[in-house]
Amino acid sequence: MKKPILLLLLLVYTGSIALAQKAPSRGADTTLFGDNNQPTRSDYLAGFEKVFQTMNKVPLVTSSFTHLPDIQSQLKDADSVLEILKDRFSGNDRSLNIRNLQMYQSLLEELNNTMGEFGKTLNGYDQKLDEVKKEIRDLRKDTLMRGLFKDTVLRATFTPQLQTLRTKFKRADSLVKSNTAILNDLKARVSTNAITIEELGYQTEEALKTAGGRAFTKERLYLWEPVSELGLRPPPGGFKKSVNAEQKLAGYYFKNTRSKRFLLLIIGIVFFGWINFNFRSLKKLNKLSAIKEFDFKYVKALPWLMTFVLILNLAPLFDHNAPAIYIEMTQFFLMVLLTPVFYKLLPRQIFMGWGLFMLLFLFLPIIRVLGLPLRLMRHANVVHDVVAIVIGLLFIQIRSFRKEYRLMWWAVILYTFLNVLAVLMNLFGRVTLSQIFSSTAVYALAQAAGLIIFVQLTIEAFLLQIQGSRIRKRYPEHFDVADIKKSLFRFISVLAVLIWAIVFSTNLNIYDTFNNGLKGVFQTSVVIGSSSFTIGGVVLFLGIIWVANFLQKYIAYFFGDIGDDAAFDDKGQRSRLLVTRLILLVLAFLLAISASGLPVDKITVILGALGVGIGLGLQSIVNNFVSGIILIFDRPLRIGDMVEIGSNKGRVKEIGIRSSTLLTENGAEVILPNGDVLSKEITNWTLSNNNARINFNYKVARLEDPEKVKQELKELIITNEQVLGRREVEIIINLVSAGAMTIRIAFWCRDIMKVTVVEAEINNAIYNYFEQKGIVTQ
Repeated sequence: MKKPILLLLLLVYTGSIALAQKAPSRGADTTLFGDNNQPTRSDYLAGFEKVFQTMNKVPLVTSSFTHLPDIQSQLKDADSVLEILKDRFSGNDRSLNIRNLQMYQSLLEELNNTMGEFGKTLNGYDQKLDEVKKEIRDLRKDTLMRGLFKDTVLRATFTPQLQTLRTKFKRADSLVKSNTAILNDLKARVSTNAITIEELGYQTEEALKTAGGRAFTKERLYLWEPVSELGLRPPPGGFKKSVNAEQKLAGYYFKNTRSKRFLLLIIGIVFFGWINFNFRSLKKLNKLSAIKEFDFKYVKALPWLMTFVLILNLAPLFDHNAPAIYIEMTQFFLMVLLTPVFYKLLPRQIFMGWGLFMLLFLFLPIIRVLGLPLRLMRHANVVHDVVAIVIGLLFIQIRSFRKEYRLMWWAVILYTFLNVLAVLMNLFGRVTLSQIFSSTAVYALAQAAGLIIFVQLTIEAFLLQIQGSRIRKRYPEHFDVADIKKSLFRFISVLAVLIWAIVFSTNLNIYDTFNNGLKGVFQTSVVIGSSSFTIGGVVLFLGIIWVANFLQKYIAYFFGDIGDDAAFDDKGQRSRLLVTRLILLVLAFLLAISASGLPVDKITVILGALGVGIGLGLQSIVNNFVSGIILIFDRPLRIGDMVEIGSNKGRVKEIGIRSSTLLTENGAEVILPNGDVLSKEITNWTLSNNNARINFNYKVARLEDPEKVKQELKELIITNEQVLGRREVEIIINLVSAGAMTIRIAFWCRDIMKVTVVEAEINNAIYNYFEQKGIVTQ
């Protein structure tokens, strides 16, 4: 009996174990209480999306490498230029003179800057590519996608996505490989070029150091000494090689230094538009006759010719180390443009001399590029210099040339003297010095002729601006020109002398030496007590202040205000100019401090010392200065106002920082400290307008019809054009006795400066009216 029970218990236990083992499989069919971490289809699709985004970044990043073609092109040009320079330094190139070396130095500086910019750009591209590569490598850590690639069943489920991924991966891999190869190649070329540039720069610097001293030694045989037959042979392919090399170097130089001449182009465009605008405005107002008295010789309505003359004269300021071919071209074009001008202005004899000078100018570059043997080139240079000396001596002896064209006469003397030196240096084997003196003589004379025209052209342009502004503002056409010409001539002549000095010193090959010497002096620190500063900083500070003071003094000329009484009525403009001058001075002071590098803390100490000085005796000066600023901005009176300040009456002619000037009716100029102006009572007759009230009183015999007389007097007064019509004329007639009456008349004059004239005119008109009407005055 027990066995069947035990057997039954065993079966129940076994069945319960089996049920317990099947429970998890049943739980898998239930999501409510299940704990399942298996990825779903959406998880795999999200993983694909992440991978696609990473792969799509590759073409986006590589497409941003927009400068690669340009870098490749410019590196090709740079390689060609460096090969030419290496070839010239490795061989005995006789054209390797100081002018070439200076141009090579400038060219190598540009190349070095260019390689630096290329290196930064390529490193930036490489960094972007490395970031994308890192994101692609990080995809290998994604266990979800790795599991998908290992599972055959899952791969079959996502076949379309895997095909798209395979296409994107191949494209990304190709772009990464190709761009990596390009970047590595370009970076290697940039690094190689940087090393080459550094080496060539060192060779150029050494050559420049030795060239100056070698120029004073006997470089070649004396010209009368015999030379071997080999020395009479031209170098093989010398002409073609010289021309091609010069063209390549000059072409690369111009291509990579165009920013130097961009501002020059802007100046030319502005100058042309400026002149054309003034002529068009005068023509529109039918006032072209107003500039006939100036007898302009260079400024025309369409100043194409003079614009190019201006640009070519200013060119040396922007690029003094340019290739020789560039300097020769600019000087030649300048002379060609000046030829029609000189044809009209110069006497025939002097103009013929100008034509001979142009032929001699062309002779030098021709013999330079022909590739002649050195001995033949030296003989050709002697012929050129001797002819130049003869022509120079002939013109020096012309009295009319010396009297009428004194500046050019001195330029011809210098031209002749330098050619004499060139001949002597050539005869005694100093070939480098001979070439320097000969080319300097030509360029100095050509630039002097161009700058003489430049000064006159600039003066005429400013006179045109002054007259145009005055006519547009309806100022009187006639004004004193002599003093203005003198002021403009002094300022523009300084600029012209600076340009000529740069051209002269550059061609004489002393510009860099002189410039470096000045830098050494100006950059030397000077220590006084605990303060240190440089001489250059002080000079720069004073220079900026001087230029700002000159500009604030003459800026009114540009707007037609030359300080005469004509601009008094335009009080708004004079007030604006006054504020402009003050702002200009303040900004110049701040700019001067910033540019000069003067220590601000030391300036603060100086200002503190000034504060002590103010307390000891500078109160009045500071008071006047602060009062001047208050007058400028508070504007209780303006330039042109009719005012009474204390016992002084007149028109405000000027408001300065320290004092103001009144112009009285007698023509006297009364200078009042600004502190006194503010401390006294000011009566401003023209603060809000220029109107002035005029009053008359008459005593007449008793009138039969007072109202009729009143009306006729009103009509009589209104007929005067200076009477303000919008304000009614007041006439009051009173009976003072049985046989007498008083007539009081009050009206407004448009311009207070014409009160005296209007009073006389209307008073005479009223007495004439009384006489006609038989009214007896008492």
